[in-house]
Amino acid sequence: MTTTVEPLQDQLTADFYAYEALLPDDERKLLLKTRALMRDEVKPLVNENWAEDKFPKELITLFRDSGLAGLPYEGYGEHRPAVSNLLSGTMAMEMARTDASVSTFFGVHNGLAMYSIHSGGDQEQRDRWLPAMAAMDKIGAFAMTEPLGGSDVAGGMRTTAKREGDTWVLNGAKKWIGNATFADHVVVWARDVDDNHVKGFVVGKGTPGFDPVKIEGKIAFRIVENAEITLTDVRVPEADRLQNINSFRDVAEILRATRAGVAWQALGVMVGAYELALDYARERRQFGRPIGGFQLVQDLLVKSLGNITASWGMMVQLARLQDAGIFRDEHSSLAKAFVTSRMREVVAWSREIFGGNGILLEHDIARFFADAEAIYSFEGTREMNTLIVGKSITGESAFV
Repeated sequence: MTTTVEPLQDQLTADFYAYEALLPDDERKLLLKTRALMRDEVKPLVNENWAEDKFPKELITLFRDSGLAGLPYEGYGEHRPAVSNLLSGTMAMEMARTDASVSTFFGVHNGLAMYSIHSGGDQEQRDRWLPAMAAMDKIGAFAMTEPLGGSDVAGGMRTTAKREGDTWVLNGAKKWIGNATFADHVVVWARDVDDNHVKGFVVGKGTPGFDPVKIEGKIAFRIVENAEITLTDVRVPEADRLQNINSFRDVAEILRATRAGVAWQALGVMVGAYELALDYARERRQFGRPIGGFQLVQDLLVKSLGNITASWGMMVQLARLQDAGIFRDEHSSLAKAFVTSRMREVVAWSREIFGGNGILLEHDIARFFADAEAIYSFEGTREMNTLIVGKSITGESAFV
């Protein structure tokens, strides 16, 4: 059977192989809705708030009114049937194409937090928390990374949970937790001191002993409010423990999906940076002609487009594996390691095309260049994701 992909009239310049045309019409309408929201409502807020290291709370209202949250979850959100992983990924790409910080805010809420509850909670918990989160009346966060640990989180988690009757007592600290300063529900991961397994808990805003403090001085993701959280004898009822999470193996299923989302986000940063550089190359004149007519500039643009096209193809097939239910850790790890590496190249080449103007926020590319460094590092470093894939293909573990 031959599949014909018709080019789209309003196809993105970076979508050289018409990947977007693979979406069915109803899903593409949702993508175009996302594109319009980001272009018309979100983009005007970005540079000023990025410069001021501030999260604009009106973003919550904009996303709430858009009805775009909750789409991947059957029965939740305005679009009742769950959308495909291809659409969810392309939406993440589209948001990051405008701004990676805003994409991260939405991804933490709609991906990390909601997926943790949807995957790790029982039906009562899903029905209790997800409707308000899908409506964005309640905002979520995801607290796993710790001040003294990152890649070793599976076996080295220091935050503890001790059961006392029908209550759990949490103690420890978390770091780099997006949305945590204002989130209504924070999914906190802690090691059960009795069985040494990692478990998940939904901690409500204002719970005694739960103290999130905004991290200052970041050079990337300046719109995201990352927090360092101190947990001191935080008491959580058993009813708020995610009932389907019994070990880190269950947590790994969540990370597998969210790691793929970060790879989509990296693709969006590539696309956004390339589009900025291409427009600049067409407009900027030197020696009496647009710099886009110079061989060396064209070389940078074509190499960037090649990275985008290869990465986009990888992500399309990854989404198909997710939809088919044959998605494994090594699949998302390869995508995260490869696409973020290609992203680093593209933002550097794109910034280079801008010359000195590339360090000015008014041209946007400096923001993409800085934010790329955060995406390259989180959800597993390139090295850690490489080792996950390496173990898969050789059968030998190289983890220390």
